[in-house]
Amino acid sequence: MDPTMPHDAIIIGGSYAGLNAAMQLARARRRVLVIDDNRPRNRFAAHAHGVMGRDGMPGSEIAAEARAQVAAYPTAAFRRGEVVSVQSGACGFSVNLADGGLVTGRRVLLAHGVQDILPDLPGVKERWGRTVLHCPYCHGYEIGGGPIGVLGASPMSVHQAVMVAEWGQVVLFLNDKLEPDAEQARMLERRGVIVEATPVATLEGEGAGLDGARLADGRLIPLKAVFVGPRLRLNGDLAQAMGCEIQETPLGEMIRTDDLKQTTVPGVFAAGDAARMMSNVTLAAADGVMAGIGLHRSLIEEDAA
Repeated sequence: MDPTMPHDAIIIGGSYAGLNAAMQLARARRRVLVIDDNRPRNRFAAHAHGVMGRDGMPGSEIAAEARAQVAAYPTAAFRRGEVVSVQSGACGFSVNLADGGLVTGRRVLLAHGVQDILPDLPGVKERWGRTVLHCPYCHGYEIGGGPIGVLGASPMSVHQAVMVAEWGQVVLFLNDKLEPDAEQARMLERRGVIVEATPVATLEGEGAGLDGARLADGRLIPLKAVFVGPRLRLNGDLAQAMGCEIQETPLGEMIRTDDLKQTTVPGVFAAGDAARMMSNVTLAAADGVMAGIGLHRSLIEEDAA
């Protein structure tokens, strides 16, 4: 253990992945600092669903409870702020914050998440997380059945429409983005999905509510909710600047890691939405656990060398 380094691990991002990683390290009595800018990806959704023991609670309450539990460990610390750069040195990492602060540690864990790049379509942004959704496992049950739209955004939208049909009567809007092949068309037909070729002009409804999709030809297609698969972009360019390998997935950018969440840069780990393609609260939390274990294991190996 290097006594000159105030932290064994600096975790950038204090949501579900970062907090779970911090808990593993704090329980191993390692010195861990969590830096968070309080902009979780799911801040637009009123509630989180499908979370064992916390089903239906606001995501902010789940995170606040977890944060309090981690903070109870004497070797865990928190700092509110935005990280602007990370430099590696012979003994560890220096992390620079937007407020001019500087902290150092032996390892870095990137758990800063991703941004959802939404379609440039009127009515989408203001309904995001309410009646415009991306995860049927998180929100599909609460729709209660009925007409549901899927906005064509990429070839993955066909798969999304086939899946969402489990929760209601689906209309797949091609939006000049898709052209299902013969096999996809058969699959959509078998699932009872209606395919609409006329583009959507806007989503309509009061506030975050949704009445339906207004098409370019003037028709209004009644809908209770709309699903879309947004493109994902990493929050910031910390991983790229540090030399971590970034892989392109069908959904967007992701930091490449091994099974223990080590990136391609020694001493740098990544977890959560920034480092896995499938995402929800539970998956991010589990990813954080694995990252915490992997990071701790790397510290042990270094201490024993």
